[in-house]
Amino acid sequence: MKSKSILTNKLVISLLFIFLVWFCAYDIDWSKLAAFSWSGFGQTLAQLMKPDFTIFYDGSGEDILSLMVITVGIAFVGTTIGTILCIPFVLFASKNLWKGNTIIPAIGKFVLDILRAFPELVYAIIFIKVVGPGPFAGALAIGVHQIGMLGKLFTEEMELMDDVPVEACHAVGANGIQTMFYARIPQLLPIYASLVLNHFEIGVRSASTLGLVGAGGIGAVLVFAIQARRWGRVSMILLTVIATVFLLDVLTGIIRKKLR
Repeated sequence: MKSKSILTNKLVISLLFIFLVWFCAYDIDWSKLAAFSWSGFGQTLAQLMKPDFTIFYDGSGEDILSLMVITVGIAFVGTTIGTILCIPFVLFASKNLWKGNTIIPAIGKFVLDILRAFPELVYAIIFIKVVGPGPFAGALAIGVHQIGMLGKLFTEEMELMDDVPVEACHAVGANGIQTMFYARIPQLLPIYASLVLNHFEIGVRSASTLGLVGAGGIGAVLVFAIQARRWGRVSMILLTVIATVFLLDVLTGIIRKKLR
């Protein structure tokens, strides 16, 4: 009887999944596939296999290496802003810090939901109007979005943490601040550091596209190269982004292992 119920549940979930896929794909204009050309795709792919190494570095400050360094800087500053500014929201949104009060955590979570509801590109467009185009607008865009993303993850970890050390601190007369520094932070710091490193990697990928709207970094050069069909340039830019993300992944992975 139990196995039959499990089988029924799996069947229902499978049917719901199939319906969801059909529903999401229903409004897509599949007629565009008729314009797809394998020969054109092959030619583009062949040109992408010939990266233009002459643009990687020329000392002008507008070469690919310099722009990639700026892109990583945008992500680093943005992640730093998000990490610092999300802490007050975490303190408001964590239910276990407001026992007996459900309104304040609900408001804190709602604000974090709003902050992460919009992608970095939307924030970048807004900040370009406020502070002007350039890397600073990109850093602010990533920072505000990271407040919502990191704030949510930090809050979840705060609520799921082991309360035994907290209760032990309270038992010996520790106040809220002492409990935070001696019981909560030691538990949460390695997890928070790992989350920050992970979102720094995500920030680099996001910063690579913010140049599309004038927020600095390598994105503007990429879109101009694509529009001009200069596939050698496109290939060199993509290779640089891939290599940077790979190196950062290796580096942050090493740091995360040290923190465990």
